[in-house]
Parts: sequence; structure tokens; C-alpha cells
Amino acid sequence: MDNSSVHVSVLSEEVLDGLDLRPGGIYVDGTVGMGGHAEAMLKACPDLKMVVGVDWDDGALEIASRRLAGWHEKTLLVKSNFVNIPEVLLANEIDGVDGILLDVGLSSYQLERSGRGFSFNTDEPLDMRMDRFGSVMASDLVNNMPQEGLAELIRSYGEERWAKRIARRIVEQRGKAPILTSGELARLVARAIPRKFHSRRIHPATRTFQALRIAVNRELDNLKQALSVLPGCLNEGGRFCVISFHSLEDRLVKFAFRDDPGLEPLTKRPITAGDQEVASNPRARSAKLRVARKKRKNQHSLS
Repeated sequence: MDNSSVHVSVLSEEVLDGLDLRPGGIYVDGTVGMGGHAEAMLKACPDLKMVVGVDWDDGALEIASRRLAGWHEKTLLVKSNFVNIPEVLLANEIDGVDGILLDVGLSSYQLERSGRGFSFNTDEPLDMRMDRFGSVMASDLVNNMPQEGLAELIRSYGEERWAKRIARRIVEQRGKAPILTSGELARLVARAIPRKFHSRRIHPATRTFQALRIAVNRELDNLKQALSVLPGCLNEGGRFCVISFHSLEDRLVKFAFRDDPGLEPLTKRPITAGDQEVASNPRARSAKLRVARKKRKNQHSLS
């Protein structure tokens, strides 16, 4: 089965509404992943000029390339981090774009097919690098960070109340043998949290895996930088859509949209998935979409 055939992009209709696609427009999918949102854009507005797809995971880009092959004349796929979108546009002589989408969650490919230990439901090498050429892996942090630093990482990036217990168990275990796989780490974390506090909704290792992934990929730093520089790539009236999956990210987006004098937030509260979408795609449960519009010059001067 082709990977793209099983991939379902979250909040797809809401993203299309948020981007307000126009014929002749140029749009950027800064986290193109397996190409789901980009494909939806091209189907919804066949007369748009181009979709620029950016992703730093070359495995996902290969899938996106196959998925979007029928629109090759209207797509430009580039391996890069979304913070580099201004440089990508400059290199391709694109002066401005009419919409930018960032979906900063993990893709189905990364969770299920990358073999890099993103999921606690598998037993894979404890890697978690979205860019396979990155220098730091999750196993480096797990096996080398001091206990206090590891606890703080899990607490701050994972918002995990049991961070100290988890860090202590990790240090105890790595003193016997290195922790090298996602399955081993997931089982260790589950044992560290008292069973009566295990959630029925999420795996007990969810927050620890989130924290490690954020640290390995510098996700919050990258998002902060992107929220600062990407509005400058938008044409007047252009839309900026960001899908986030936990409160740390959503908070950054909320305040960046509110505090940027050149942006007009269009969503007072984040848009979330309906019951039907969550039932068919459980990963949509925690997705939050915020949308802002680039102010026009006369609007900017009056506000």
C-alpha cells in the first residue's frame, strides 16, 4: 500500500477556509510531510499558481513527491526547515506569497514508518530526529544528561508532573545498561508513574516522548523564529495558518499573532476538530488551528 493512501491530514477543510485560496496565488506548506494539505489545496483551487512544499524529513518528501506528481508543474518541493522559508523563496525568485501553513505535529510517516523511535508503541532505535542528519539523538539525551537536567527537560517540554521520578528511573536504568530503543524507554516510563495515575486517554510515556522530541529537534525555538520571520513573506491580505498539538506551541502562536502589529488574528480561540473527524482520525483530537491575516498598509497605519 502506498503510504500516501493511508495518510489523513488534520483539519483539512478548516485549513482551506483559513488560507482563503485564490486563483493565481502562491501558497507555502512549510511542513508538507506526506503532501496531504498540499494536495487538498491543489484540488480545492486548481487555478492557483503554485504550492511550495518545505520539509526537513527527506523520507516524507519522497512520499509527497509521488503524491503530488500529477501537479508537478504547480509544485515546488524543497528539503529544508520551515524557518528557512524566506531563503527558499528568495532562491526561487518568489517575492511574496498569499498564504503559509505550518502543521507542527508529527506525521503518520514519522510515527509509523520512519523507524526512528517517535512512537512508544514500537521498539525502534531511540532517534527522534526529523532531519536524519541532525547531530543529537534522543538516546544521547536519555543516556548522557544529568538527572536534574533530564527532569527539567521532561517537566518543561512535556508538562509532566512525574518528571523527577521518570528521570530518576532513567538514570538508575542507564547505570546498568544504555537505553537504546523506544519500547524500552516507554516501558520504563510507564513503570515510573504510579499505575493509578495512568491516563485512559493517552499512554503514560506520551509527555516524556514529546519532551525528548521537542528537545532533539529544537521545535519551540524553530517555531518562535518562524512566527517572527514568516509574516514578512506574506503579501498584503495573505493568510498565516498554524496547526499545533500541545499548549506550549499554541501559546506561542496565540501571542505571536496578537503581538505582531502587521498581523490581524482571525481566530479568537483555536479551531479544533469536530467529533466526526476525531472518530475517524484520533490524532486530530489535540490539533489546534489559529489563523492570522497580513494587514494592508493603510489598515496598518490606522491601527
